[in-house]
Amino acid sequence: MIQIPDKNTNMFIDIRTSLFAIYLFLIGDSSALSNWQYADNPSMAILIVLFSLLIVVYLMNLLIGLLNNAIEEDNNRVSYLLQKAEILAEIELFYLLPHQRRWNTWFPEVIHYYADADKARMEIKRLIEKNEWDTKEFTDLRKNLLKVLEIKHKHIDNEVILKKLEKLEDLEKTYDKRFEKLEKLEKLEKLEKLE
Repeated sequence: MIQIPDKNTNMFIDIRTSLFAIYLFLIGDSSALSNWQYADNPSMAILIVLFSLLIVVYLMNLLIGLLNNAIEEDNNRVSYLLQKAEILAEIELFYLLPHQRRWNTWFPEVIHYYADADKARMEIKRLIEKNEWDTKEFTDLRKNLLKVLEIKHKHIDNEVILKKLEKLEDLEKTYDKRFEKLEKLEKLEKLEKLE
């Protein structure tokens, strides 16, 4: 009349089957808990409700929120353009024939880019403040861009710095000579006093 509990009737006897029962409960199969009557075991009903609220509602929403934040960080215009450039470079390198790569209609020599002057001015000022503007690349282009955008920027060149250093070294040498003369004069004065 009474069935003896075994691992099939009560999955919570062994740790492995209990983990499997929790997995089944996560996917919606509550057959592992069918041996208990919920009216006689109100604690079981409370635990089921708390488990479903905590795991299904809270943790799943937390996971969705974390994934959403991760996607938002990578989902911007710059990463899209970088990915697009990588795909285009791969197509040009591996999927086009040599005569197709020389077509001027597909690969023009000059590409025009239109930029907002205010945004370009703000970006250039930001680069100047961070000392990232003075590089050795595209010097004429950068000078023309500063003229067009009417940005006053004094370019610091290495030659100017070297000239200033040479002047400082010359000044140091003259001061050393003056100090030597002063020391000699002091010695002479001391000798005169002794005489």
